[in-house]
Amino acid sequence: MRHVLTLLELSAAEIDRIFIIAEDLKAKFEKGLREPILPGRVMALLFEKPSLRTRVSFESCMAHLGGATQFLGADVGWGKRESIADFAGVLGQYVDVIVCRANRHSRVEELARHAQCPVINGLTDEAHPCQALADLFTLREVCGALPGRKLAYVGDANNVARSLAVACAKLSVRLSLASPEGYALDAGFLAEILRDSPQAEIELTDDPAEAVQKADGVYTDVWTSMGQEAEEDERRRVFAPYQVNAALMSRVPRTAVFLHCLPARRGEEVTDDVIDGPQSRVLQQAANRLHAQKGLLAWLLGSQG
Repeated sequence: MRHVLTLLELSAAEIDRIFIIAEDLKAKFEKGLREPILPGRVMALLFEKPSLRTRVSFESCMAHLGGATQFLGADVGWGKRESIADFAGVLGQYVDVIVCRANRHSRVEELARHAQCPVINGLTDEAHPCQALADLFTLREVCGALPGRKLAYVGDANNVARSLAVACAKLSVRLSLASPEGYALDAGFLAEILRDSPQAEIELTDDPAEAVQKADGVYTDVWTSMGQEAEEDERRRVFAPYQVNAALMSRVPRTAVFLHCLPARRGEEVTDDVIDGPQSRVLQQAANRLHAQKGLLAWLLGSQG
């Protein structure tokens, strides 16, 4: 039994296999075929945080694959009415896979320790592996083979950036992260990535213009994530020079694409002319949450692993 709490738990070959499955299922989907390869399988969505893309994409992809989904909110009493061990031990016997979206990464780790079925991290404060799978799947669709490509990330080195860094390292994509002082990828985590993927090419800078040079893709995310609302004014001030706008995009090749995990705060981290412009692939990227997660579920639950 495997869990996917971060992408450090997957090998490059396994990610490639997930992408191959996802590509096949997407091609069939676009021809009107929704292949029911997971009949009778049940997925639980255990969410502490609000969601559009994660919830709807997972519910839709399990329906397309012939399975069923149960959405579990606060009413199930996770960690309140009984211990997490008891909760996970029971839930894991009812369902085939749990997708958990939690405030703290430790909550998902504890759930996985006691669950008798695979657990997928649907977002925590430390990681967003499903988003990063969709991101690199999208870059692969747009650019072709990934090794040697360059992705620039401009903004806060948050959970999305951390998962992107792992994915890029494993798939030999050069990554340049531009963040202000105090908001960069921390040295301990970077060392962990390099131990796992010694060949990784990850550059840290405080200069967005430097980061985007010769990039195949430019990526950003909100400056203030869920749970950081008290820091919003300070973050808006600190990150103002890190906006992805027409001036910054003029520094990249015309073939480069713009990516954003959404939701976006237009006028803050990105301007309308960029997110709605010809280089934007944000809607394709969002759609690929569905397809990449189909590949992940099919691989994880063994039908095409």
